[in-house]
Amino acid sequence: MTQQESRPKARPKARIAIVAPGKRLEREHADAVQELVSGDPSIDLHFHPQCFARHGHFAGPDAERLGALVACANDPGFDAVWFANGGYGSNRIAADAAAQMGEAARAKRYLGYSDTGFLLAALYKAGIGQPAHGPMVGDIRREYGNAAVRRSLDFLSGGNAGLEPSLDGRPAVAFNLMTLAMLCGTDLMPDLTGHVVMVEEVSEHLYAIDRLFFHIVQHLHGAAGLRLGRISDVPENDRPFGSSEEDIAGFWCAKAGIEYLGRADIGHDAANTIVPFGLAARPRGQ
Repeated sequence: MTQQESRPKARPKARIAIVAPGKRLEREHADAVQELVSGDPSIDLHFHPQCFARHGHFAGPDAERLGALVACANDPGFDAVWFANGGYGSNRIAADAAAQMGEAARAKRYLGYSDTGFLLAALYKAGIGQPAHGPMVGDIRREYGNAAVRRSLDFLSGGNAGLEPSLDGRPAVAFNLMTLAMLCGTDLMPDLTGHVVMVEEVSEHLYAIDRLFFHIVQHLHGAAGLRLGRISDVPENDRPFGSSEEDIAGFWCAKAGIEYLGRADIGHDAANTIVPFGLAARPRGQ
């Protein structure tokens, strides 16, 4: 083998489109991510102008957010679609977005979490592309946000270095707990039979976590099991709830006959690992 033949092959340039299905992206955060990848010839980021629109709570009206997402998903010039932020709004456009996506959309990776879980669910149910739960552009603002962004860019470029370590031979999904609860019973909810379901949450009282689990376990019959991510920034209540988040998860899993599998390294923080939905986006052996 010659010296030239022994060199590792350079990864093809990843052309990544960024859209904001819910909350707008602040330009300073876009600039910080762009600066992070400056000089890297393997990554080409395209921030759709819609990311910076403002319409009340949203990054533009529903039609504008929908149009940007569908345009980027259907553009064969992009290899992946990265969601800019969570917030609120993805549920308002998810069904229409999936219905309008064509063949080019099926070849892409999609990455986000929190409110964008509505889109991940809709895409997964429709068999469109490779949706995954993981860090978004706006996470650059967090402590150690650079590492979170690099983890996502690796995945969106075709890598798998930042995957959730508990992934095994079973299909998996991951959701914010509130988002999953709102998905249950709707037309966006995919069939999770045989799946390991991972959940995380932020800024909810423990009694609300208990209430959410009461609801979701009734829609997870047939799941392979449940893993609990981080339940962070729990508000202080006027009296202690009396059970930890893991006690709550174990209680409701036992009640519903779902195997509790332990913890997952996911959450609303920079340590949030990546969970590809199903099995398609994983390397062999995982």
